[in-house]
Amino acid sequence: MKVAVTGGTGFVGSRLLPTLASAGHEVRALTRRQMPAGDGITWVAGSLEDHASLRRLSEGADALIHVAGVINADAAGFEAGNVAGTAAVLEAAKASGVSRFVHVSSLAAREPELSQYGASKARSETLVRESGLDFAIVRPPAVYGPGDRETLELFRMAKRGLILLPPSGHLSLLHADDLSRLLLALASPDAPTAFLAEPDDGRIGGWSHREFAEALSQAVGKRARAVHMPKGALRLGAVLDRLVRRDGAKLTSDRVAYFCHDDWVAEPMLAPPPGFWKAEIDTREGLRATAAWYREQGWL
Repeated sequence: MKVAVTGGTGFVGSRLLPTLASAGHEVRALTRRQMPAGDGITWVAGSLEDHASLRRLSEGADALIHVAGVINADAAGFEAGNVAGTAAVLEAAKASGVSRFVHVSSLAAREPELSQYGASKARSETLVRESGLDFAIVRPPAVYGPGDRETLELFRMAKRGLILLPPSGHLSLLHADDLSRLLLALASPDAPTAFLAEPDDGRIGGWSHREFAEALSQAVGKRARAVHMPKGALRLGAVLDRLVRRDGAKLTSDRVAYFCHDDWVAEPMLAPPPGFWKAEIDTREGLRATAAWYREQGWL
């Protein structure tokens, strides 16, 4: 197939592109910055705001996988990146006759009232459903793996021996390479249509926050203490993080709102059919391999 990809320079996209290329597909990926040629990937200079570049990206493509999105912004930033950006990509896909559209959303879209991020992802899903295209929507849970700078903060806490957690709850996890295989499968012309998927690592009931902290401790090889923080303390932490790291803050008030929700477990009824896809990477082993990669890069 000829597959177009947005978000190819981000964490998930950087794992997806080689997955597509190694499967023999012709890959075209959008980029804001200069990227080295090769590895079966053609880079298209542009952005979600540049409609002409989106047309160049999608022209002649059999499928378009829309990975690009904003995870840390204010209300205007989420609207521009996740809603208007998705609308622009859909417009280009329809104009170019793309026959299959795969949209990467988030479990946060399930609870749009909790956060501006989740609300923007829910609105992006509505745009995809109403587009008239043959589509699939994927709501990944917490995604981890080599290259991820979001869960890196948790690995660093584990290495220091103290993991600060939100109030008690459960979550699902998924390695980025397993997510990439699912996106590849959904781009196929014989994949399920008008399909909504909530994939995970196959662990029934997900992981409690303490179980996840224990797995992180094992991954870094250090016994770490896990402490649940009340929502008020996390809100204060978000204020302090903004003061210290400004636009680079990882803990924001919007993130506190959905971090403190007690159920981010993938819905089993929305799991991809077992004969179509299932996770292959054991989470404990995946976390250990991710920690090793961080150490090799000097990040941990």
